[in-house]
Amino acid sequence: MAYKFKPNKGVTKRFKVSKTGKIKHRHEMNSHLRSGRSGNLKRRLGRAGVLSETQAKNMRRYMGVGKLKPAKVAHERALAAADTDATE
Repeated sequence: MAYKFKPNKGVTKRFKVSKTGKIKHRHEMNSHLRSGRSGNLKRRLGRAGVLSETQAKNMRRYMGVGKLKPAKVAHERALAAADTDATE
């Protein structure tokens, strides 16, 4: 009998997967001592960040969503856009 894959629940709780497969995360440096940081930095840290594709590939594997590939989706969209431009 084969091994049943079990996704890493800790990774699943800390990251969210976008529709195309990009991995969104919360920024660090948000818990305490924020008064010493500029407003611009605090605003930027409040928004979700996107993991680099090299790290995101591993996180998708841990989460069990390996079929989503954002680079492939972007490539297919670019091809479709070029095809519509060529037909017009």
